[in-house]
Amino acid sequence: MIVKVAVPGPFLFPLDYRFDLSEGALPVVGGRVWVPFRNKQQVGLVMGLAEESDYQSDKLKSVLAVIDEEALFTQAHLEFLSWSAHYYHEPIGEVMQAALPKKLRAGEAVNITGLPVWELSEKGLEIQADAIPKNAKHQLALLTHLKSVGMAQSASQLSCVLESWRPSLKKFMDLGWIKESRGLCLPEMAYAAKPEHELNADQQQAVDAVAALPVQSFQAFLLEGVTGSGKTEVYLGMIDAVLKRGKQALVLVPEIGLTPQMVSRFTAYLQQPVAALHSGLNDAERLCAWQLVRTGQVKVLLGTRSAIFAPFADLGICIIDEEHDLSFKQQEGFRYSARDLLIRRAFDSKVPVVLGSATPSLESLHNVEIGRYHHLQLHQRAANAQLPSIKLLDVRGEKIQEGVSRPLRTAMQQHLQKQGQVLLFLNRRGFAPVLMCHQCGWQAQCPSCDANMTFHQSGTVHGHLRCHHCGYQCAAPKACPSCQSEEFVKVGQGTERLTETIQEWFPEQKVVRIDRDTTRQKGKMAELTEQARSGEADILIGTQMLAKGHHFPNVTLVALLDIDQGLFGVDFRASERMAQLVLQVAGRAGRAEKAGEVLIQTHHPDHPLLITLIKEGYGAFAEKALLERQQARLPPFRYQIMIRAEAMQPQDGLRFLSELKHALLAQAQLAQTKSGGSSAEVRDLDVWGPVSAPMERRQGRYRYQLLLQSAQRSDLHAVLGQVEPHIYKSPLSRKVRWSIDVDPQEMF
Repeated sequence: MIVKVAVPGPFLFPLDYRFDLSEGALPVVGGRVWVPFRNKQQVGLVMGLAEESDYQSDKLKSVLAVIDEEALFTQAHLEFLSWSAHYYHEPIGEVMQAALPKKLRAGEAVNITGLPVWELSEKGLEIQADAIPKNAKHQLALLTHLKSVGMAQSASQLSCVLESWRPSLKKFMDLGWIKESRGLCLPEMAYAAKPEHELNADQQQAVDAVAALPVQSFQAFLLEGVTGSGKTEVYLGMIDAVLKRGKQALVLVPEIGLTPQMVSRFTAYLQQPVAALHSGLNDAERLCAWQLVRTGQVKVLLGTRSAIFAPFADLGICIIDEEHDLSFKQQEGFRYSARDLLIRRAFDSKVPVVLGSATPSLESLHNVEIGRYHHLQLHQRAANAQLPSIKLLDVRGEKIQEGVSRPLRTAMQQHLQKQGQVLLFLNRRGFAPVLMCHQCGWQAQCPSCDANMTFHQSGTVHGHLRCHHCGYQCAAPKACPSCQSEEFVKVGQGTERLTETIQEWFPEQKVVRIDRDTTRQKGKMAELTEQARSGEADILIGTQMLAKGHHFPNVTLVALLDIDQGLFGVDFRASERMAQLVLQVAGRAGRAEKAGEVLIQTHHPDHPLLITLIKEGYGAFAEKALLERQQARLPPFRYQIMIRAEAMQPQDGLRFLSELKHALLAQAQLAQTKSGGSSAEVRDLDVWGPVSAPMERRQGRYRYQLLLQSAQRSDLHAVLGQVEPHIYKSPLSRKVRWSIDVDPQEMF
């Protein structure tokens, strides 16, 4: 027997291995096997079985062992994974690696013995709340929770309701108050009371549109709702209808930080367990969730982009929240779009797919215009909450103190006096973007990148410098390396510096900063957002981590300090990203009974895109932006593939892409000749470059890119597909790191 096995490596197709039929358990399509690969053993996934091979059988290696006697993936799911590899021009083995949990990639058994669970011991049951120190609020919360539920709790269950519980758990175990055991993969749960909420007319219409679809029918829906319009309630209504048919649901969210609160909310409403799948889980938890969904023990899976590859027993609906979000595009390795793959998966499975957003991508709005997607709209906020008023603050000639204008500072004082929360948005972490010598103008630059290093005040006595592109960091110099002056100027504004200033201005108020630096520790994001949600914090300062999906009912003022860079970015999508970010951040204001106000500081108050966005809304902005894209022959009216190359020597990357460009143009000319010169689609192929990346040097490597564009997606892929095998054989491919990015979302 010939076994076709997908193994990690630069192979566009499965490799052929021999198998002796007398060696016991047979390989199964969709199961794993151990195979020899180069000088080691490797886990591979069986993609097919055959009687003969295209290669001489005596030169084929033999399968070493069969791991799975039953398939992990159905034939339909294997076809979906194969399609993904073909569309993104990715080696099939790398796609299979993305689809398997780490433990299964290592050859471990798929059966799960259970996960650690914790409950109070007899000694712990006797402990009273007054035995806990008054300032140990996390310990008190853990003790209270375990007493109230009265049953063993898993890590995911504790994370849904508590923050920073692990240190308290360790202390209680050391004291003998808590005991650990191995629980079931699906532990018993005490569900919170099901929340009662009545859908408004728009919400009910959206739920009915999906529920009315016949079983086994595909339809793509774009659910566009203003921020705070209750899209989550609509998702729950749709899922509830699907679950009543005995089907399963897949829900993708953009941020790990959003998953615990959404799992808790989904569990309470649906009154059944919800599995989570994201990189914040350990390997055992990820395998547990993967297996529960595969076997149908859990009906709902909520996860980040990698959850798109999870196998389902009987999938019934696919949902993606914040479909426009850039985090759904994998930017390294297998460069897939989880949003686009979700649509393909729903199509293959013949189930509806719902794309939700307050600010849909221009691609999705274009698909509505041409009839590919059905448009569902939510025009009003839930619970009769009012949309915030949005105003532009013209800061030209205005005195700016630490990034804050006088009118904004006055507005902050007014809202705080009325017991409202204030949210300041600055999408730049650290203390200052540039550290500069006051005498000679020297600037602290990254030794490996064409970028300045950001100055961070905390961490060392004199602060430290960190490159936000490659991660390099070092202590800040005491004296200028160029002129030995000890006088430095910290240029620009970061969240760390802004927090320090705001705390000085408002010493009586509690200021909380939420960015990547303050949320590195596990559970810290949940802790800080809970402080914001409960009203414990008065002023919130943060980056775009604050813009997605959070409900802060007490926020009445939102201020965006610096959005001008989005108006003039090198990426043609810069203005679209800017508009989405502005409205997403603005949506945090006025989500409850209190009215909200949004102030946007800008040096370009007359910019036409800004004026359209503020006065006419996102729909009018998108309409104008789509017209510009059409006139410029850019996506979504054209299709693109970006080929990138980076090398230690700049000429290597340029030569590699130049040779590839020559081969692509030759292949396009050949295709045109074969068609008798009548193929307008082939003649429409554009090959731009090679050119330097916007940041030419990063992590010590010189980066270049080649852009392919065509009006026909099929011809674009066909030309690249003919040339791609030659890329692997090119001598220059050993000197460069290269990648193919289909439908690129960033021109970096």
